[in-house]
Amino acid sequence: MNFTEILQQAGATEVHGNANVDVTAISSSSKDAGRGSCFVALRGTQTDGHMFIPGAVAGGAVAVICEQLPDTLSPDVCYAVVKNSSSAAGFAASAFYGNPSRRLKLVGVTGTNGKTTIATLLYRLFKALGCKVGLISTVVYRIDDRAVEATHTTPDAITINRMLREMAEQGCSHCFMEVSSHAIVQRRVDGLRFAGGIFTNLTHDHLDYHRTFEDYLKAKKMFFDSLPKEAFALTNADERNGKVMVQNARAQVKTYGLRTPADFKCRMVEQHMDGTLLDLNGAELWTKLIGDFNASNVSAVYGAALLLGAPHSEVVRIVSTLSAVAGRFEYVKSSAGVTAIVDYAHTPDALANVLGTINRLRRDGQKLITVVGCGGNRDRAKRPIMAREASESSDAVILTSDNPREEKPEDILSEMYAGVSAEARKRTTVIADRREAIKTAVMLAQKGDIILVAGKGHESYQIIGKEKIHFDDKETLEEAFN
Repeated sequence: MNFTEILQQAGATEVHGNANVDVTAISSSSKDAGRGSCFVALRGTQTDGHMFIPGAVAGGAVAVICEQLPDTLSPDVCYAVVKNSSSAAGFAASAFYGNPSRRLKLVGVTGTNGKTTIATLLYRLFKALGCKVGLISTVVYRIDDRAVEATHTTPDAITINRMLREMAEQGCSHCFMEVSSHAIVQRRVDGLRFAGGIFTNLTHDHLDYHRTFEDYLKAKKMFFDSLPKEAFALTNADERNGKVMVQNARAQVKTYGLRTPADFKCRMVEQHMDGTLLDLNGAELWTKLIGDFNASNVSAVYGAALLLGAPHSEVVRIVSTLSAVAGRFEYVKSSAGVTAIVDYAHTPDALANVLGTINRLRRDGQKLITVVGCGGNRDRAKRPIMAREASESSDAVILTSDNPREEKPEDILSEMYAGVSAEARKRTTVIADRREAIKTAVMLAQKGDIILVAGKGHESYQIIGKEKIHFDDKETLEEAFN
């Protein structure tokens, strides 16, 4: 593609050199910037891509997009200066890959909790409708039936557009994509055209990055502010920030909810440990998904599917067949009659929701044993809150490591333990080794008891220092049960 065509979308305040050059690839990594490529210099949290412009040019880059020119300019390279290279990367990648988001219906899901479940269930629903579908989620990326390992909840702009082009070329009609607050602030979704956006909820999370809750809220709202008027903005009517998200939105605003009047109203008729009977706008269906939070997720899926033109009767039929997403209220049962639940709950609100659901459904005499930890190098303020939620809602609690990263597990656990009341400390144990913590929970459990292992969900690894080692909560539970 000619660089002038890329600049028509990416824009530039200055252009130095001949823009009439053919670009064969686009990259934000100087290592990948080979002969004929366009290198985009991004300012990251750890490093500044502008430092690597000379290396990209030496590797054969014929065009550079940057916010600041390097000291020495090559006469064989075109340099385009932009106000924000992260935003320009999105528009440049969209142009280079043929604006793939306009070739299918792209729906973004954002919020603190529920993103993965909603995006994945929508993917499964439209697959069941006979469509070819794409998925970009925390657990996995999917180009119709082909799975690609997920590296981020929302990947970088170049990766997104490359995958969207492949989806379009494979005949995908829809793509459902998690949109994280980091991705919004870092402008990774700039240049994409969304057919719709879904807001789940907003609770305490990522304040290590956003610093304040208000900044976190503004990050999410940016996504809905950017939706075109042809799109839909589906918001949670039960969430206090639901209306805030869609204030001044150009998109068509619709609502879903359980407790508040909404366009797509869900009512829980019956709840059991093996499923829930729901009423969706007057249509009753049985779902294998459990808990208020999942009923809310189902109503969002139901509403989005109808807004995308899916037949009502087919939506109701297919929703009744959908099962839990990996690591989201996922069951593991032992031959001794103990039930374990693996859940990704890693925020105070998500943990409270899961614990509340279990406590409403468990029978008299069934003990609840909770194993939970908090990640290192992340939001420290939620650590005592997570421990308090677990200790006040469980018969026994084991505080353990999550992904300690470069922090000492003992320091993380100390901050968690500080949130446990004097009375609750009698039933709280601290075991830093997560495998031993899970084994201990299994040893404590008797027939009929319930074990909740929270925090890591689908993750098949543990990050200790800078090393990623294999670790799977579900796998560890099955080993302990056997």
